[in-house]
Amino acid sequence: MAVSETTAPDNNTSPSHGTQANEARRYEVTRADLPLSCPMPSMELWNSHPRVYLPIEETGRERCPYCGAIYVLKD
Repeated sequence: MAVSETTAPDNNTSPSHGTQANEARRYEVTRADLPLSCPMPSMELWNSHPRVYLPIEETGRERCPYCGAIYVLKD
């Protein structure tokens, strides 16, 4: 997966190994990232909220109830 890291809260990012959890407000994910959780397994969890699984398959878009991050499923 390509890495697009950003510190601007409104920019898109693709999660990758070592990405800080809750770093962005919007993440684009693919079917390879399913099942989807926030924070994602590749994100550092130590300073984030508990992991929660998001049912993005039905809608193609989900919001984390803890941090408000938006996940968008790309085909």
